[in-house]
Amino acid sequence: MELQKSPLAPASFPDMPTVDGVQLSTRACGIKYQGRTDVLLMAFDEGSTIGGVLTKSLTRSAPVECCQQHLKFGQVRAIVVNSGNANAFTGRLGSESVSRTVEATATELGCTKESVFIASTGVIGEPLPDERLTSALGDLKSDLSPDSWKAAAEAIMTTDTFAKGATVTTQIDGKTVTINGIAKGSGMIAPDMATMLSFVATDAALSSAAVQSLISLGSDLSFNAITVDSDTSTSDTVLLCATGKAGNSIYQDINAPELADFVSALNGLLKDLAHQVVRDGEGASKFVSISVSGAESDTAARKIGLAIANSPLVKTAVAGEDANWGRVVMAVGKSGEYADRDKLSIAMGGVTIAKDGQRVDGFDEGPVAEHMKGQDIEISVDVGVGSGNATVWTCDLTHGYIEINADYRS
Repeated sequence: MELQKSPLAPASFPDMPTVDGVQLSTRACGIKYQGRTDVLLMAFDEGSTIGGVLTKSLTRSAPVECCQQHLKFGQVRAIVVNSGNANAFTGRLGSESVSRTVEATATELGCTKESVFIASTGVIGEPLPDERLTSALGDLKSDLSPDSWKAAAEAIMTTDTFAKGATVTTQIDGKTVTINGIAKGSGMIAPDMATMLSFVATDAALSSAAVQSLISLGSDLSFNAITVDSDTSTSDTVLLCATGKAGNSIYQDINAPELADFVSALNGLLKDLAHQVVRDGEGASKFVSISVSGAESDTAARKIGLAIANSPLVKTAVAGEDANWGRVVMAVGKSGEYADRDKLSIAMGGVTIAKDGQRVDGFDEGPVAEHMKGQDIEISVDVGVGSGNATVWTCDLTHGYIEINADYRS
């Protein structure tokens, strides 16, 4: 099935600068797709640190288990990614495949096995023909380049309709610091300590403990606040790597004032990537922001927001450009979090539709109906019980989602 580029896609892939200490290369290994790259090798200079967040799925893949084990050491020299085969629910064969890939990569790059990380995405339940990947490692090493960020983003795509990348420059201690990131994701997107695959690299000097704290907190504000279809992947992996080449001082506390600009820049980049994943939601035609306030806590507000974002009735109403706010009321009620029915307020496109538990007198649906025709939809809800708030992002649900997923393996 030929996929059309999402109407919500950015105008172009960003101009990605080099990150000192990071090189990338891609290869067409025929893992699943023919005539396109499907393997990515990211190589990092010695001394680079790493942190990551991984899916909590109880049927998680062998590559995810490998990452979990290797993250304990906090050092990275290589990340190997394939698209087309998730290497999940493959039992002993999956674990052996990962072991062979790790060992071959470590030998090729002359590094420890614990500094090699593996990520896979694609079909679940099919054994990975890892010999196609490992036999290409020599060529991948020879082709390593600091300029291959766009090619890297393209190599990890599956049902994505556009490559996803983001870059930002900031400072620590007066030293210029660069952060680059790529991501893939389009379907099977629901937050659970990471969403699909994303790889972020910076030349900042950061301890492994700081990198882990930064990516855990940053993912919670970005990747863990998006949903396309409420389904959590077996392969969700987000990794943040720091090469230390910028030469800044290393701070142990990520709340140190000297790191404030860096933390803000990193969180902004992660949110940018997460939004791109939603904007490429399978069959999506609208990007939806859902803001919840007045909840018992921020956690409760997020749960309410996700209940709205994951509701097929809400999502199909948005697809049909129908301001059916009754479906939002329904979703708030099913969330399991406390809400005061008689204080509930709902707005769409900045126009208050319901307040204090009932529709606003004299409500004119015209401006809201016009808002629903746009590509960026805003829904705001106040549940009237506390000061908790959160924002989550999703997309609409169209027939295109059914077509893509009905044909995925055929």
